[in-house]
Amino acid sequence: MPVFALDDELIFPHPSLREPDGLMAVGGDLSPQRLLLAYRWGIFPWYHEGQPILWWWLAPRLMVRPEDVHVSHSVRNVINKKKFAVTFDSDFTTVMKRCGSVNRAGQEGTWIMPEMIDAYTSLHQLGYAHSVEVWEGDQLVGGLYGIALGRIFFGESMFAESPNASKVGFVFFAQHLASLGFLWIDCQQDTPHMRSLGADLVEEEDFMHILRENQLHMMNHKPTTLL
Repeated sequence: MPVFALDDELIFPHPSLREPDGLMAVGGDLSPQRLLLAYRWGIFPWYHEGQPILWWWLAPRLMVRPEDVHVSHSVRNVINKKKFAVTFDSDFTTVMKRCGSVNRAGQEGTWIMPEMIDAYTSLHQLGYAHSVEVWEGDQLVGGLYGIALGRIFFGESMFAESPNASKVGFVFFAQHLASLGFLWIDCQQDTPHMRSLGADLVEEEDFMHILRENQLHMMNHKPTTLL
């Protein structure tokens, strides 16, 4: 099955036309309009330096409802000890940069390149991209970022430089999302880290249903303000 080459037109192929590994299109740009269209349908860019922009749609999809996020005994102890302070949207670009500097097992380099940081910072300035910062004293030791559309938060990446820092940030943010009526957190990749926080796989048909229901919500309701 051929991979679709994008041009200046704001359009993506249907996810059913993706490659077996999830790759569905190549090219295009990282404009806010294209990124928002992509995320509305669960599509995200992921590529490395020297590659063209690659667009992916993965299913089954790892997701979790905000109210179902699992808080382990160790994470609960850290929260109770108030070791960390958690903020939202206080240092978006730094969180992205720190996510990009993390050494990840089995992965060389990073997809969080300067052009990605610029693109998502633009979405942040437009009110769609958000960050969570975890502080130990005055030191930023953990965080995460992603895109909020309708009642889904599409998580992109996280980092931790102190044990449990990213988990604490995720737990606090999930509670905040639940209080605002968000229904899902999209975790994209199936990882043990996200599984430990309660995420589970959603089958392709169910994921498409979730995306369609979210589209209807976006058509009939004003955007939710996270802060």
